[in-house]
Amino acid sequence: MKLLDRRHLPHKTGVYLMRDAAGEILYIGKANDLAQRVAQYFNPNKTDVMDRSLAPLIRAIDYILCESERESLLLERRLINENQPFFNVLWKDSKTYPYLKITMGEDFPRLLTTRRKVRDGGAYFGPFPKVSPLRGLLRYLWKQKLFPLRPCRWDFSETQPLDKRKISSCLYYHTKECPAPCAGRITKNDYREIAQRAVLFFQGKYADLRHEFEREMKSASKAMDYERALQLRDNISALSQMGERVRVRAVEVESVGGHVARTRMVTDLQKALMLSAPPVHIECFDISHFQGHQTVASMVCFEGGKANRSHYRKFKIRSVAGIDDFKSMREAVYRRYKRLQSEKAPLPDLVLIDGGKGQLGSAQAALCDLKLKIPTASLAKRIEEVFLPGRSQSIVLRLNDPALRLLQQLRDEAHRFGVAYHRLLRDKHLFEE
Repeated sequence: MKLLDRRHLPHKTGVYLMRDAAGEILYIGKANDLAQRVAQYFNPNKTDVMDRSLAPLIRAIDYILCESERESLLLERRLINENQPFFNVLWKDSKTYPYLKITMGEDFPRLLTTRRKVRDGGAYFGPFPKVSPLRGLLRYLWKQKLFPLRPCRWDFSETQPLDKRKISSCLYYHTKECPAPCAGRITKNDYREIAQRAVLFFQGKYADLRHEFEREMKSASKAMDYERALQLRDNISALSQMGERVRVRAVEVESVGGHVARTRMVTDLQKALMLSAPPVHIECFDISHFQGHQTVASMVCFEGGKANRSHYRKFKIRSVAGIDDFKSMREAVYRRYKRLQSEKAPLPDLVLIDGGKGQLGSAQAALCDLKLKIPTASLAKRIEEVFLPGRSQSIVLRLNDPALRLLQQLRDEAHRFGVAYHRLLRDKHLFEE
């Protein structure tokens, strides 16, 4: 069997789709680290029956990047339900993850975990990929009496009270750890107020509690109470799970085909430019001016083949008088990565420059000044040729090549963004005159 090239998979969170020679989906899974997880299927030392059966059939692996583990969980479940891949169905891999449930449909609600979500009047939160830290957090919250809902499983109501023998045999009743609505120690309305506070908490009103956990964890660590610090760390982890952003709407609105097409463009670009890692995060620079006046630089960012507008940046060129695109490019690139360097922020997987060898050389000089090694390329518009550092001959890709299409989208977006900023400054200058 021809060895499958898995180097195009990024070390990022997402969902992977394994396909056979005919393009049919064999298996769908999720991972916090796509590259690391998929590599496990091809480990010859693994004895897992499923992996040994699945690996020889795989001919292509697509992936969809996600912003959090919970987002990947929801997308994985949806894709499995829609596509019913053979190996997911064969190995009963429908993966039901736990929810938190507050039984608001009862007179005296309880807080519990469940793997079934039904329309019974209860308030559900989740699903959550990891249940152990979640249960630890629930125990902690209950012991701290933040919302001491009854821990028992007895079914009772105002009209059907609990048998007095069961009440008298309850340890939580005698230790007063439970407010004991079964024995009338608390009114129904007061008890339901506790339940409503719990609902608000799990809807996200827990920032203050997180800060309190972090403060206590640092104190416990300084006091070498490592068991306590570990418990608080797990509590913070559980809170983080509940606070993870989930772009459910984004995943539902856009077709899965669109997600896969973008990740394939990234894969094709990695091969075309002979990069060691997939260029998931790409930043592209362009220079705009009118006869050397109001010179500006623009930088746009694509992640996973899609524009990330929150990372766009624009620069007024300060050190260049007149027309000099090379020096202007050098200034813009230097300022951008000097800033990222000082902030210790993540660097892109690829820097793309609008222009030819001259502009590329200027960008390389700026990175050299900063002692940074970032893969760099330029796209010259005349015949859409790609230049790489240290390579005398350009790369000319087919016009219908997905890799070229991605480069063109970046270049055109950087040009649009730069021209818009230049016109704004020019109009402002004319108005002032």
